[in-house]
Amino acid sequence: MLSTESILDASLASIDATGRLTMADLAERLGVSASSIYHHLSSRAAIIEALRERLVAVIEPPPLDGSDWDEQISRWMRDYRRALAEHPNLIPLLNAQTMTGGSVLLGYERVAALLRHAGVPVGEVVLWIGVLDAYALGSALDLVAPDDVWRFERDDLPVLAEAIRAAPTGRKRADGAFELGLEALVASLRHRLSSS
Repeated sequence: MLSTESILDASLASIDATGRLTMADLAERLGVSASSIYHHLSSRAAIIEALRERLVAVIEPPPLDGSDWDEQISRWMRDYRRALAEHPNLIPLLNAQTMTGGSVLLGYERVAALLRHAGVPVGEVVLWIGVLDAYALGSALDLVAPDDVWRFERDDLPVLAEAIRAAPTGRKRADGAFELGLEALVASLRHRLSSS
């Protein structure tokens, strides 16, 4: 029986498999007409927003419990990256449209409140959220990169070759890069706040 959940399951399966979502493909996958899908979800955009809501459901927003803002931001970023990495083909579709989902916006409200509480000027809150978003999105894509990101058969890259040989590969490299960058982002924000 066709339901919102079965439509979302099929949509996500289609996106995971092909990197795209068309109503024609979705209707074929479900074995129904496109018009029957619209009885449950009004448009392709509504489907993508519902998938965004589903993604966010597994991300715990930062608590406003007085604990250190940097620890809360770091925990939220790790959860966000992990959730995004489960469906990397969904990322471009999420980025291509405006967020409207209630729980999604409430999660960002918590992040905004946390940044304001930390002392981020109101005019920079959305900019910092953009920085954090971009970093989580890129890091999620890096999690699904090939184990060997660089391959070369040249001898004119001695410094890069030595660095590649010294670095971990696969998931260890992606996780190490994420943690290093997250530490740098948080330290940069902490420094900026202490300097202002």
